Amino acid sequence: MEGLRDMGQAWLSFMDPMTLLYGLGGAFVGIVMGILPGLSATLAIALLTTLTIKLPQNQAILVLICSYVGALYGGSRTAILLNIPGTAANAASCADGYALAQQGKAGYAIGIATSGAFVSTLLGVLCLALFTPLLAEVALQFGAFEFFWLALFGVTMSGSIVGKDPLKGWLMGLLGLAIAQVGQEGLYAYDRFTFGWDELAGGISLIPALVGAFGLAEVLTTLSDPIERKIMEMRDSVLPRWKEIIVYKWTVLRSGIIGVLTGLLPGVGEDAGAWMSYAAAKSLSKEPEMFGKGSIDGLMAAETGDMSSIPGHIIPSLALGIPGSAPSAVLMAAMIIHGVQPGPMLMIQHPHFIYEVVAMTTLASITILLFGLFGVRPLLHVLKVPRAILMPIVFLLCTVGAFATASRLFDIYAMLAIGIGAYFLRKRGYEMAPLVLGLVLGPLLDKSLRRGLVLSDGQIEPFFTRPIAMAFAAVTIFTILLYVPPFKRAVKRVQAGIGSGVRSLFARRA
Repeated sequence: MEGLRDMGQAWLSFMDPMTLLYGLGGAFVGIVMGILPGLSATLAIALLTTLTIKLPQNQAILVLICSYVGALYGGSRTAILLNIPGTAANAASCADGYALAQQGKAGYAIGIATSGAFVSTLLGVLCLALFTPLLAEVALQFGAFEFFWLALFGVTMSGSIVGKDPLKGWLMGLLGLAIAQVGQEGLYAYDRFTFGWDELAGGISLIPALVGAFGLAEVLTTLSDPIERKIMEMRDSVLPRWKEIIVYKWTVLRSGIIGVLTGLLPGVGEDAGAWMSYAAAKSLSKEPEMFGKGSIDGLMAAETGDMSSIPGHIIPSLALGIPGSAPSAVLMAAMIIHGVQPGPMLMIQHPHFIYEVVAMTTLASITILLFGLFGVRPLLHVLKVPRAILMPIVFLLCTVGAFATASRLFDIYAMLAIGIGAYFLRKRGYEMAPLVLGLVLGPLLDKSLRRGLVLSDGQIEPFFTRPIAMAFAAVTIFTILLYVPPFKRAVKRVQAGIGSGVRSLFARRA
């Protein structure tokens, strides 16, 4: 009862016109930043932190949380309309969202994304309010050994993300891992694969790589295609398909849980939640061949996974003082600036703050629903612009987005190099999604492996003997073996035998 009273008081503290206006403004800025390729949620929070320095504590943090949620939501617009993810977390939405848009169902796809984003954010908020102590305790059990297997498992899923050729997916995932190793390593800052080039010491940043792999490659592919891109018919409604929530309720629930759990693990990122949810949906789908060709299940899983990870990332930031992702790290720094110290002492120093964050995140989910209902259709007109005009503009945004993150001219060169390489790889049938997955998980895998070896004095036994690490290792090895033909046939025989036994058991009872 005390918790409900605190929750009610937190909600009442935000029920004034000026505070609601700040929330709407933060969400709007976040959506706009998310739509522009390369301008990430991290950048939105960082810029707004300087603009909210004079605001009262609650209003300032509300603006930042709303911009965080809005940026991830807005990034799916360009993923659906232009096959260019606005943020790294929206890369998983490109395949099916853009395929639906090409079929003249842009509004339908955006409605799916809006409904999935709204419901999954509320699901994440529920976990934030009810299970923060439990989930934080689980996260404390993860060490370097467990994070290594988690990252490796994510890379093995690259074989199931794309098409019917897992080998191409794994090759692109490994290429992403290799690119992620460029620069100073995480423990001793030793230069690797820099070849004497000082600019490479900082590594290849994710945003330039992402913009190049999806943005520039898409520009080159579009301009090289003599067939003009089909302009979408604007006849379908952009209203959220609530019936799809009912039809795909298990996808929403499963992806929401995956998003929260991946968000709880520090350093995994919102994009990992989206990719893991997408892979899980494809592996359990009755129509896996539709994924990448306009699958509603796939789009719903991707959008639900990344949006539900936002409250998941906030949990370790508040309870442990450990940010779960780059945007939550900036958000945590902003909280410190505004007088709130996240960590174990938060419940003692600010006992009601967790309920205020729950109210803020819920309000953020409502704002993206409002913008999704009433602010989407004007954005669809971008597809009516001829590609001879649109693609140079997109290229300019890609260039600005690659430069804006760290203000390094080298990032533009990296974006150009990766984009040109991605263009030729796409011509050969290689997808870019596993490359991005390898880039995202590469630093986590590398640091976890090296840290684990340091802790174990070079012994590999702890990677297999610790209970949680053992479970992750078994799942990872099993996933790889599923693509070995003899093992795959054996698994199918076992499944058929179990299914036959279950059917005969029910037949005897009947």
